[in-house]
Amino acid sequence: MADKVKFNIHNVHYAVAKDEGGWDTPVAIPGAVSFSLEPQGDVSPFYADGMVYYNAVANNGYSGDLEMAMFPKAFLTAVFGMTEGTTSKVLTENSKTEPKSFALLFEEDGDTTGTKYVLYNCTATRPTRDFKTNEDSKEPSTSKISVTAAPLSDGRVLAMTQDDTPTETVNKWYTKVFEETA
Repeated sequence: MADKVKFNIHNVHYAVAKDEGGWDTPVAIPGAVSFSLEPQGDVSPFYADGMVYYNAVANNGYSGDLEMAMFPKAFLTAVFGMTEGTTSKVLTENSKTEPKSFALLFEEDGDTTGTKYVLYNCTATRPTRDFKTNEDSKEPSTSKISVTAAPLSDGRVLAMTQDDTPTETVNKWYTKVFEETA
């Protein structure tokens, strides 16, 4: 039976794109709060014979906000190129460092099975920083990044598991970025 409802994002991982193609081994980012994705692209109608004769649809990927409890040092250094002083252990951001592309893997629970996703060609903005004082109760602050997932040169944007995805594929989802084999 297929899922009727979806809920609860978790198991967020990133895998930095390699210069020679492919991705590094996925690394977990604990503390997923939310991820909202909007499709990018538009529909351009072509009119002929007094009607819409053809609709050209552009798939330009997705963009959205990923909210996490915190983005760990490993993510900040791997994706945004922040550096850590060898003796000071101070993490430094440099405006001249270009962020790296990465794949983003995550999972969404359902009422019968979960669905695992990978977005292949992601870039992101630096995390938001929200500082506030404690009042009557303590509320944790979160961080967000805006993620853009653009199509790869072969057109792939996203892959996701299904109810009938083989168990072996599902179990290996976070060991390497999924790529369809012949």
